[in-house]
Amino acid sequence: TRAVLDEANKLAKKFGKHHSAGYRIVNGILRAFVRRGEILPNKNDEVEYLSVKESFPKWLVEYFIKNWGLKKTEKMLISLNQPAKNSVRLALKDQKQTFFQLKKLGFNPEFSALASDSVILSHGGIVDTPLFKEGKLTVQDEAASLVVDAFDFKGDEEVLDACSAPGGKTVQIAEHLTTGHVTALDIHKKKLNLVHQNAERMDVADKVSTKAIDARKVDECFSKGEFAKILIDAPCSGLGLLRRKPEIRYSKTKQDLINLQKIQLDILDHVSGLLAQNGELVYSTCSISIQENEEVVEKFLKSHPNFELSKF
Repeated sequence: TRAVLDEANKLAKKFGKHHSAGYRIVNGILRAFVRRGEILPNKNDEVEYLSVKESFPKWLVEYFIKNWGLKKTEKMLISLNQPAKNSVRLALKDQKQTFFQLKKLGFNPEFSALASDSVILSHGGIVDTPLFKEGKLTVQDEAASLVVDAFDFKGDEEVLDACSAPGGKTVQIAEHLTTGHVTALDIHKKKLNLVHQNAERMDVADKVSTKAIDARKVDECFSKGEFAKILIDAPCSGLGLLRRKPEIRYSKTKQDLINLQKIQLDILDHVSGLLAQNGELVYSTCSISIQENEEVVEKFLKSHPNFELSKF
């Protein structure tokens, strides 16, 4: 506590005037807070207690408890407040050599227990290395790389990435293709520049083309059954990214989950018509909400009986 007080006072001095009223007020408030001691709501009020203790809005705590129960919610909130791992995905070529180079550079790499091509690094700074600049690896969360692992590639497929920017999964798909090709879409034209940059850096630009279009309007540009594989990494609340983007907890509401589900189902409805018979469609989000995942899949399958759920 004293260390926090000391650092806060240093910041107040740095950004304010040492003898100003503002500095004295900051210092006084902090000292009063320390004297007051740690004050948390009564544990019997589970929502209020966890909301204050773990710094989550009440609606989100209530949502977690409703869907996963109190004990699991406590563990989830604690986990979501932990720093995210420094994870990278190795390019499919020369993985052993890249792993060795990571060791040599002092990144202490460890293979992920979750995704086959992912590696956990001991610290950041990888984007400043030749390994990153030469496309030997890319910064990608290990869970994100699992999405593409769900496909069973032969190498010659026409693939659609319906919501592609910034292109991490587009590039990962392209690496699995030999004579195949991936078409990357995004509603924002500027964001497609990132897809191009990633494809160039990872040396798969010849297998990637882009088009700026709302995924809900794909019927206007593509034919039914045109793609053997389709990825829909749908726009979402981002509630699964709270470790990397903690501010999301305060910018999203329960209504957002309802609104986003409508968009996600609309995208699925339009894009799914482009899938070839016996093709594969992978739906993913960066969210942990039931509305954006399980409910979306259930509703889609109910209205599209020609699709069936597969395990991987």
